Amino acid sequence: MKLLRHGPLGHEKPGALDADGNARDLSLLVPDWTPEWLAPEKLGALAAIDLGRLPLVPAGTRLGVPVAGIRQFVAIGLNYRKHAQEAGLEIPQEPVVFTKALTSLAGPDDDVRLPPGSEAGDWEIELGFVIGTTARGVSQDDALSHVAGYCLTNDVSERDWQIKRGGQWGKGKSFDGFGPVGPWLVTADELPDPQNIPLELKVNEQVRQRSNTADMIFPVARIVSYLSQFMTLLPGDLVITGTPEGVGLGMKPAPVFLRRGDVMVLDAGPLGTQRQKVL
Repeated sequence: MKLLRHGPLGHEKPGALDADGNARDLSLLVPDWTPEWLAPEKLGALAAIDLGRLPLVPAGTRLGVPVAGIRQFVAIGLNYRKHAQEAGLEIPQEPVVFTKALTSLAGPDDDVRLPPGSEAGDWEIELGFVIGTTARGVSQDDALSHVAGYCLTNDVSERDWQIKRGGQWGKGKSFDGFGPVGPWLVTADELPDPQNIPLELKVNEQVRQRSNTADMIFPVARIVSYLSQFMTLLPGDLVITGTPEGVGLGMKPAPVFLRRGDVMVLDAGPLGTQRQKVL
């Protein structure tokens, strides 16, 4: 299934895409896509529903973050070799881990507002995944069984705050709206191989990033297993897995950063598309 949430900010309702790609409202059957609804047995039962008999979501309705009740927003850095190279950093031997504030979460097409005085706003297309069952000390072989599904994300960053304000990356990545997610969550049964997803990001119709998750240094299974060795991953937790080369900070001969009026468009094949205007 492709799970989504639709409606105004703070008042989203659960939905899903039908076989024809139409958004259907599931609010008569499900209170919301909260962590307990991500359990395999519940998702399995919902898969039997004839979505075509449920109400259509009106065209143009805002989409929100596809999962409610996210408790941890974890991010992996430098997970593509060419991105590490363009940043002038060594290829990591273990996953680089940081967190983003939950208040940075946003819908896939919500506007991105740069903080006052920002001169170094940047883009980062990424594969995200959501945990479905508690993962604690799991093996790499068993890791993917704990994933409920996958989604497209944009790890929006403010590089001055990230790099020049004391070395904690989360400072530059936690502003409100700096974590667009969606448009939907593709359940793991529908996407058994997360290491073959195309990624493309455009700014003002110019391609800036184009890659594939096959190029990740640490695949999803390795990330889940690694994180679970030192932190418990809970149902509903969101993990984003790093960005490929092509970020504004790495542009030559000089960095290119986001400005008011810019439009970012992200595409990840089965994970859908996002569009954000910069304010």
